[in-house]
Amino acid sequence: MRSGVLLKMFGLCVLAGVLVAALLLPVATGAGAMVNQTTNAMSKMSSSLAKREMPQVSTVTDRNGKPIAYFFRDYRVETRPDQVADTMKAAITAVEDKRYWHHGGVDWHGTIRALATNIGSGETAQGASTITQQYVKNYLVHVAATTELEAEQAKETTVARKLREAKIAVELERTMSKEEILTGYLNVVPFGNQTFGVGAASQTYFGTTPDKLTIAQSALLAAVVNQPGSLNPNSNPQDALARRNLVIDLMADSNNDIRITKEDAEIAKQEPLGVLSPLGRPPNGCVGIGDGTTDGFFCTYVRDYLERYGIDTDRLKVGGYTVRTTLDRTASDASKQAAQKQVPTQTEGIANAMSVVEPGKDKHKVRALVANRDFGNDPSKGQTAYDIVSRVQPFGAGSIYKIFTAGAAIERGMSIYDTIDVPASYTSRIYKNGLAPYTVHNAEGVRPGPRTLQSALATSPNTGFVALQERAGLNNAVDMAAKLGMRKSINGVNSLGSTLKDDGSNGPSLGDSIKRRNNGSFTLGFTPTSVLELSNVAATIMSDGVYCPPTPIEEVKDRYGNPVQLNEPACEQAVSPAVATGLAQGLSKDDTEGTSRAAAQAVQWARPMIGKTGTTQEHKSAGFLAATPQMAGAVLTYSDGKRPQGICDGGGESPPYLCGDGNIYGGKVPARTWFDAMTKIHDGLPTAQLPGTPPAGPPAP
Repeated sequence: MRSGVLLKMFGLCVLAGVLVAALLLPVATGAGAMVNQTTNAMSKMSSSLAKREMPQVSTVTDRNGKPIAYFFRDYRVETRPDQVADTMKAAITAVEDKRYWHHGGVDWHGTIRALATNIGSGETAQGASTITQQYVKNYLVHVAATTELEAEQAKETTVARKLREAKIAVELERTMSKEEILTGYLNVVPFGNQTFGVGAASQTYFGTTPDKLTIAQSALLAAVVNQPGSLNPNSNPQDALARRNLVIDLMADSNNDIRITKEDAEIAKQEPLGVLSPLGRPPNGCVGIGDGTTDGFFCTYVRDYLERYGIDTDRLKVGGYTVRTTLDRTASDASKQAAQKQVPTQTEGIANAMSVVEPGKDKHKVRALVANRDFGNDPSKGQTAYDIVSRVQPFGAGSIYKIFTAGAAIERGMSIYDTIDVPASYTSRIYKNGLAPYTVHNAEGVRPGPRTLQSALATSPNTGFVALQERAGLNNAVDMAAKLGMRKSINGVNSLGSTLKDDGSNGPSLGDSIKRRNNGSFTLGFTPTSVLELSNVAATIMSDGVYCPPTPIEEVKDRYGNPVQLNEPACEQAVSPAVATGLAQGLSKDDTEGTSRAAAQAVQWARPMIGKTGTTQEHKSAGFLAATPQMAGAVLTYSDGKRPQGICDGGGESPPYLCGDGNIYGGKVPARTWFDAMTKIHDGLPTAQLPGTPPAGPPAP
């Protein structure tokens, strides 16, 4: 018996000697080199932790700085030492490391005692890790580890890991103050419910900030750190309460450097847990926050845009960026209300999407991306998490595409006042319908007879534009669509509307397919279309032919407030100002003489504008593209069910419905949606003249 105890004591001395030697001797090679590398990494966290970045939440806001979404891998709000209440410091040191303020990173008394207990019992009964050592461990697990394997290795219960933690802890105590180490620990540890750090935990559990934590709140958070799974205050409130009260008692221990009075402890123990229900942790991603059902489509476009031009989603989730977007709350809310008014959210099988873009020669800022559908994951509530506004949809915009034929003709010298023939039917000499001739007819109500190109754009005769496309050239019309803004819709997808793969396996592009097939119906707009790109076409026309990528970004700043530059494409003079002016004037009669006249009159619209309606052949989709010099927009109403059908206009206040054959036109639901939204968006803006409008003459004497 006596020899066994002596042998264990001898082993204790040997282990203690190994520990001390590992801390004092210089690092050599092999495992020592690994320790040295980790030490160097941890040393970079000295002073204010600014030299080593922890995963941080990125915030996406509207143009005025109001958050619309958060992205994070770990929900963490980094906190400075002066932002942590003394009650929290008292709670965490009382329960985790009561000698924290006196040891040099390793508690020798506790370590020797734990070694003795463990040797005596033959098992790991005590750990004796200081807060500094726990900081090291949690940092290696939750920050430094980039894979699950690395995280598991950082948690191994081995002597080697303990030695590594101890060595790094001693190094940290040489380079960082006690306050900095304690705050670093509180910034990195998990508090359960996908929440890391005291800043995030304060918000998640109590809806407050760490500087305002009470005794009871601090004690509960310190209790949760110990076992965030089993002491979850939502799922296991009784055990969490018991552990919290134990921490409160420890906080009143007279041996603590920061402590509370016995009286305050007794009062705090009588308080309920006070945890929020539901928890205050913000939703992660584009679903959920604030007007998430409205802003989710815009948020998705922001995420994809950042991915494309410089900040991928993995970086976004850890980088602590602040992304201020171009989203205009007035424009977005007005567009959402208009879209829902015409097509209620849960209307079966019919989507009504709207995009608003502000013209400009240096940027085309996206102001709204909305739909009658709410953004979310519950289809039974009329929700969808698929981006139905900015991405290319498998539905056409109809006669809106006649703009591109007109643009190609103007670019080749035609005037909007030149006359085109409009027969009742037209059989093409160039295009074919398979092996048969390609013959088109005009829509109901479109009378035959010659008219100017300007009048033709307002009245939209199919026969006249198929013939005009022959003269201007199909390839030129397709290229004009891309120039003005249909970049993804023409060159980024195939004929089915699927995004082209990098290896080209699902090509060719839609534009190339149209050209190869010599498809004369291009001008009738049957091809897949992006609502966002349609609105950007109008913005390009209103910007004297300057194309800019439709950007959702005002500015991006890193976690320190420094600007972050994206690799956004530059604006370009896509068509000459003369072509853009010709189109603007050519499209200026739709609201007074054309197919959107009734919708314009219903809201007493009186501003100069351009406009073009469109409807696909089977009435499964209809659209409206229009703009003033201040704001451009497009609406697409389409059958979005699993079995698309024709859409019938309900008439008056009645919503549209699926009806088989269909009778919807771009001048109905789409135009009514546009005018309703734009009336509110333009409220208070001065009236602006279209490009190419002659200046007003002097007043009559």
